[in-house]
Amino acid sequence: MAEDIDDLLEEVESKFLTKDNKKTKSKSNRKEKRDNDYDIDDILDDIQVEPIAKGSVPSAPNGTATDLRPASGRKCFPVYIGGALCSQGMASSVNQRSCDKLRCTSCDFKVCSFDNYEWHPDTDYLFLRNNAPDYHRLKTNLVPKRGSRSYCCQCCLRSVQEMTKLADPRLKWVCGKH
Repeated sequence: MAEDIDDLLEEVESKFLTKDNKKTKSKSNRKEKRDNDYDIDDILDDIQVEPIAKGSVPSAPNGTATDLRPASGRKCFPVYIGGALCSQGMASSVNQRSCDKLRCTSCDFKVCSFDNYEWHPDTDYLFLRNNAPDYHRLKTNLVPKRGSRSYCCQCCLRSVQEMTKLADPRLKWVCGKH
């Protein structure tokens, strides 16, 4: 089959190229490319990828833990948000936890949370749009309040103190998989 393709390409080149040296050069280039493809395939077959063991967390070169865990595909149901004293993680109907992987479907940003702060009443959409998710820029509108947790994306914000089911239709936040 490869020879048939080479013959067809030679026929096309002979009609469009006038110099004989171009024909021989292009034929040898095709042959080299075909040989190199097999070499690359052999190299890729030799590479062995070891899967990450379940429960292990990869670490950065300096030994600190990173958040490079692959998403398991499981989502919180129902989705809860809670104050600073509420535990975070994946929620279920049995375990009520505030979701720490929230994502906004309206602005498509990760939802940030800040423990022991609440939002200043004058905080508006434009402020969030220009400053989220940078904590150092957002802290000008964060008021310290013990036990409270403030949440925001680039279009919405919320401050809560107790575990609350996420049912407000104005918040387009969903669990982004754990």
